[in-house]
Amino acid sequence: MSAPPGFRIDARAGRARAGVLRTAHGDVRTPAFVPLATAGAVKSLQASEVEALGFDMVLGNTFHLFLRPGHESVARMGGLHEFMGWRRPIITDSGGFQVFSMGHGTVAEELKGNRSGPRSDGRVLAIEEEGVRFRSYLDGEERFMGPETSLEVQAALGSDLALAFDECTPFHVSRDYTASSTERTHRWLDRCVDWHSGNAPEGQLLYGIVQGGVHDDLRERSAQRVAEAGVGGVAIGGSLGREKAQMRAVLDVTTRSLPEELPRHGLGIGDPDDLLAGVELGIDTFDCATPTRLARHGTALVPDPARRWRLDVTRASENERRDPLVPGCPCPACERHTRGYLHYLARAKELTAVRLLVMHNLTFMRKLMEGLREAVTGNRLDRYGEALARGVAPY
Repeated sequence: MSAPPGFRIDARAGRARAGVLRTAHGDVRTPAFVPLATAGAVKSLQASEVEALGFDMVLGNTFHLFLRPGHESVARMGGLHEFMGWRRPIITDSGGFQVFSMGHGTVAEELKGNRSGPRSDGRVLAIEEEGVRFRSYLDGEERFMGPETSLEVQAALGSDLALAFDECTPFHVSRDYTASSTERTHRWLDRCVDWHSGNAPEGQLLYGIVQGGVHDDLRERSAQRVAEAGVGGVAIGGSLGREKAQMRAVLDVTTRSLPEELPRHGLGIGDPDDLLAGVELGIDTFDCATPTRLARHGTALVPDPARRWRLDVTRASENERRDPLVPGCPCPACERHTRGYLHYLARAKELTAVRLLVMHNLTFMRKLMEGLREAVTGNRLDRYGEALARGVAPY
């Protein structure tokens, strides 16, 4: 390790920053998008393929790896880097989002109005001061996760960046519930800091998570509280609102309340226009399931804001098309194959379709973030954003 873990800002454009996040397993060039390696693998790809696509860091899922194969097993296999064959930085989430999903449904469910309150199917047994009791989705066995558990799992995994345990408050709950939950998350953060200070693997950075829902005063208070807790970075979590304008307003008030010197991570942010907005507001790294989830459903990321940057290759109109997904894209799907071939593979449910679309979507994200870094460094972020809004490919 040539330098101790930390964060350096090299350039600014308004509130946007470009720099380097130093970790025990190498540097992360920021702003950066972080692909999900939820269960120890980026969907359909080898670790070497993700590296070849140009990514500096991936995200492992604390909750899922806790349940299977178990953090003790991963530790015996040499830690998550060795286990999955990824030698670069890894960030692990806290498990708090899974508490949200099991207790209240997915983000899509609640924002579409499919759920009006907590689930009643017994998956989350209790959210208490000590932590959360829940039933494993694998076998129904009762399990427990609290702040110390979460950090113990992340220490065993050996991640470079660990996230403090939190409750990811949903959009539909009351302000009083959000305030109470956020205060409990702050108390859990204190316990995480205490555990981490005496037990963390060498070089592991701890990020605190800002909560507070869509309430400006709660977000401001949470941002200040997390920043004062002695953490190495800050993640922005919880419900960010029902629509993009509300999300950006929440991110705006949150980032204004954070100190400049700490790196900032946006949890679950992955649409191209949202990444641009996040970078403009001073967020440094992002993660989201969007690129791989879309690929599994036959959808490619394309420079078409009018269609939410999405192209469904299974549509009948793609049959026998001989052009690539995106002209000039350097991914294998675009360099070697036509839309018509990808249409056929996706309709036939060939696994090759998923692999090619994952590689395409991640290439799109990597090129987008490269363009954002260069735009910040060259102080031309406004022009870059205008080009994206016109549907100019980030190549």
